[in-house]
Amino acid sequence: MAHMIIGGKAVQAQSGKTLEVRSPVDGLTFETIPRGEAADIDLAVAAARQALNGAWGKMSALERGRLMLKMAQHVLDHAEELALLEAQDTGKPMTTARNDMVVLARYFEFYGSAADKIHGEVIPFLNGYQVNLLREPLGVTAHIIPWNYPAQMMGRSIGPALAMGNAVVVKPAEDACLSCLRIAELALEVGFPPGALNIVSGLGEEAGAALAKHPDINFISFTGSNEVGVLIQQAAALNAVKCVLELGGKSPHVVFSDANLELAASTVVRGIIQNTGQTCTAGSRLLVQSDFYEEFLSLVAEKFSKVRVGTPEMNLDCGPVVNLSQQQRVNKYIAQAQQDGLKILAQGQIDPNVPNGGYYVTPTLFGQVPAEHPLAHEEVFGPVLAAMPFVDEAHAIALANGTDYGLLAAVWTENGGRQQRVAKALKCGQVFVNSFGAGGGVELPFGGVKSSGHGREKGFMALEEMSTTKTVIHFHG
Repeated sequence: MAHMIIGGKAVQAQSGKTLEVRSPVDGLTFETIPRGEAADIDLAVAAARQALNGAWGKMSALERGRLMLKMAQHVLDHAEELALLEAQDTGKPMTTARNDMVVLARYFEFYGSAADKIHGEVIPFLNGYQVNLLREPLGVTAHIIPWNYPAQMMGRSIGPALAMGNAVVVKPAEDACLSCLRIAELALEVGFPPGALNIVSGLGEEAGAALAKHPDINFISFTGSNEVGVLIQQAAALNAVKCVLELGGKSPHVVFSDANLELAASTVVRGIIQNTGQTCTAGSRLLVQSDFYEEFLSLVAEKFSKVRVGTPEMNLDCGPVVNLSQQQRVNKYIAQAQQDGLKILAQGQIDPNVPNGGYYVTPTLFGQVPAEHPLAHEEVFGPVLAAMPFVDEAHAIALANGTDYGLLAAVWTENGGRQQRVAKALKCGQVFVNSFGAGGGVELPFGGVKSSGHGREKGFMALEEMSTTKTVIHFHG
């Protein structure tokens, strides 16, 4: 049985309750995790506060950075173990799981290296005054982690928080948290003081809700659905707590007729099947200039038809989706689109040797999707790609911006002026030109606009989000 880490100790839930962990590969239970509740959150927050007032709070930025760099290496030393846990828990191919651990280590490396390089400022003021702007930790930070990239998302969220000297409490998703629980153990092994990093597993409506509304936290980081994001923001408001929210996307590829067709087509397919489409930044919309729409879609369909779905050990393009409800959700979108008369241009194939009972879905490419159809503006969170033509630049921008989301987009054109115009016109947090995703992108500030949320993670901007400033005005005469 897995366990939580609170105050430097491996513990079960105070209630003794547990949750079953089902494998996406075959639907069978293979592990149990503690079902933490409000009482466990209280202990974790208290342990974090104690760490701030003790050994962790007294550490210099240099010492914190060295500890995080040590953690980065420790993750790499245990990368295969962590990848196996991640693949077992989420169903993703082993290649993807291994890459996730490399990115996790990179988060600790990047933010560990940055810990002692965040400086304050001296502000010119009146004669006789010295004004210093200090940058300080927020205090106890709460991190509610999704199930699609548990290890990566944990590193992305807690890396800048720890680098700035905050003590953290993590609530991972109940559907996939085994790698996160193990990461907390590794942190103790490298020497993080008790209480600096606490992790409580459990249900979102119990442990997650208790953490979000806890009166002694100072910040909330949340990645997940819009519906839960609203609840998180309401809970944060009750205690006047700042939050960073990343709430999903409906990211478009905007492909003009002068694009590198082979590169664009390959990247488009990878951008929707990565992690079986269970990615907030998934390129789920394909907007193609109408004068070569048929030509380009033929190329995409050819590549899409070669996509294969299997178990993690098969190491194919996709694994199963994470659970039964997600499988039902994706299949419902596919079935509804077919009922509505949308044309399937290509489908991937599920390997015939996958176990019965697993949560497998068929990757599907739909063509000529109307702008008002749900596939054009709702987040499926699965390997379903909706293609639609556009007439000109203005039409492309209107289609791209025609959803409630605004997280990421890609522009495919060799025209330098068009690259700049379209990138500036797109309403989203990141725009890639003639590329998409850029791997882990640890260095690149990331976040959304509109219903995709607010605040920024990754890069140096995350350090600003995870800290606050104090202005000290000193009259010296």
